Amino acid sequence: MSLFNKLKESLSKTRQNLSQRVGALLTGSSQLDASFFEELEEILLTADVGARTSMELVERLQQEVKTRRITEPAAVAGLLQEEVSRLLGEEGRLCWSPTPPTVILVVGVNGVGKTTTIGKLAYRLHREGKKVILAAGDTFRAAAGEQLAVWAERAGAGLIRHQAGADPGAVVYDALQAARNRRTDVVLVDTAGRLQTKVNLMEELKKVRRVIEREVPGAPHEVLLVLDATSGQNALSQAKLFHEAVGVTGIALTKLDGTAKGGVVLAIGNEMGLPVKLVGLGEGVDDLKEFQPRDFAAALFSDLSSI
Repeated sequence: MSLFNKLKESLSKTRQNLSQRVGALLTGSSQLDASFFEELEEILLTADVGARTSMELVERLQQEVKTRRITEPAAVAGLLQEEVSRLLGEEGRLCWSPTPPTVILVVGVNGVGKTTTIGKLAYRLHREGKKVILAAGDTFRAAAGEQLAVWAERAGAGLIRHQAGADPGAVVYDALQAARNRRTDVVLVDTAGRLQTKVNLMEELKKVRRVIEREVPGAPHEVLLVLDATSGQNALSQAKLFHEAVGVTGIALTKLDGTAKGGVVLAIGNEMGLPVKLVGLGEGVDDLKEFQPRDFAAALFSDLSSI
């Protein structure tokens, strides 16, 4: 299956919630009046695009309709896809250090698929010929180290871990030393899933970042926040608080295949200015993909192509 078709399939619930309702609006409307755009904004809100982003998107559409002198509702289909693609911006690729190791710090709350995302990314990097070390910085959850160990073996990656309850900063320090000694290309740092409202845990996360900065100048080269797409607008509040704490550089969005709230991708990009860099499109080890904004917009509104 091509990446576009995989993306289209994974967005099926969001497409049903968004593009099918938009399609009904376009075919059932006779004119582009105020009520048309009000209903369009309501549809966007139900797909968790967010109030601010929905309003801005509709205002932009209204302006383009006026500028291009569009009068037929059906003509808005292509324009909507175009504006969503513009809103998402350019493809956000992972950042790499010019000299190894590249250090990627991975953060997020409990249950979003953080460790699985790390494992899948390690698997992918290993297949690309990169030497990878996983740092088991989640020393609080009993099964975290074991889970990461399974992924390390599966992905052909090295693993640095300490006993449960150890200082996460010490784990990361040892992982960075091992990376130097083994001439490793990439260090993926797992961290304890923490609620963004727990001040002490967020402070500990800042400490982990300071250890990385001290040991590898210029690192971390990427701070990936893992978000669960099914959480909708709650993901946006998580992004804001984690960004304030550790300077998030990109988003890894999981469970996109299981949600009708995929519109949150637009809110994150527009309101936070943070690029979505990776998306989880299924349970398979190969289902962590680089995010392609144009493909996302095209897949999201593929049902409108026949209008």
